[in-house]
This record gives sequence, structure tokens and C-alpha cells, in this order.
Amino acid sequence: MADIAYRAWESGILPILIEKSGLREAERRRLSHAVGEGWPNAIVAEIDGIVVGWCSRMKRRSYIPYLFVMPDMQGHGIGGMLLDRMEMMLELQGAERVHLETPADHVRAVRFYERRGYRILALRPDGRTGHDPFASVHLEKRLQPYEGEIEEGEE
Repeated sequence: MADIAYRAWESGILPILIEKSGLREAERRRLSHAVGEGWPNAIVAEIDGIVVGWCSRMKRRSYIPYLFVMPDMQGHGIGGMLLDRMEMMLELQGAERVHLETPADHVRAVRFYERRGYRILALRPDGRTGHDPFASVHLEKRLQPYEGEIEEGEE
């Protein structure tokens, strides 16, 4: 999963950054750590048993920090399916809204989220250490939380 995240970052976000020595290695470490920490709250997309994308949410929050699809598999609806499934899971847990962020200069990602019903709430600098600051777009989508009871299935 970390390799998918890194490849997607390398093809989509790296081109809008000013590359400095050690940037690639730092991002690979950060994404590996994110996979390790976020695995319990992640869902994956597989084709023929091979993971081609994944999405995770923050524990106990309606915030999606990661959505990655292998670059050569982008544009085939995988990201949309992952996002739909994560939103559905949040709705079942009663969430009324979902939030996420993406770099403002990553136009393809911003348009993807807007097409999926997200609206831009704020534009702010990304102050992560070790990275050049660039504007990050904070987006939100209203959900339709499930208000009924969820019955336990018999096994």
C-alpha cells in the first residue's frame, strides 16, 4: 500500500513541488508510516488479487487523509468506488459531513473531488516540516447519515 501511495504521490504531487535533496525518501517514509498507522481504518481495491488502490480515514473522525490509486489504473473509476465506499461507511456511523484536503495545484484531484460533490471550504498553506509550503484545498461533502438500527447478522 505504501508503494501505491508513493507512486501516486510521485506522479501527481511531486511535479508541483520544488524538489530538494531527500524529499523523495522523506515522503516514502511518511507514507509507509501512514499505512502502518492507518491500516485499521483503510479499505482497498483489488483486481485479480492485486491491490491497486486504497483509502483511509482518521480514527473517530469524518476526515479522509489518504486516497491513492496506482497511476496506470487512474481514470477507471477505482478512486470513485473507494471514495463512495468510505462515504457509505461514514454514513452508517452517523456522519453528516466528510472532509479531506489536497494540494491546490493538483488540479486533477481538486476537479475529481468537486465532481464527486465536494465543495471547497478553505485554501491554506501546508506547513509540514521538510516540505515547501504550498496551498492546500480543504474540501467538504454533506452526507446522508443512516438513522435506523443496524441489525447484527447471524452467522
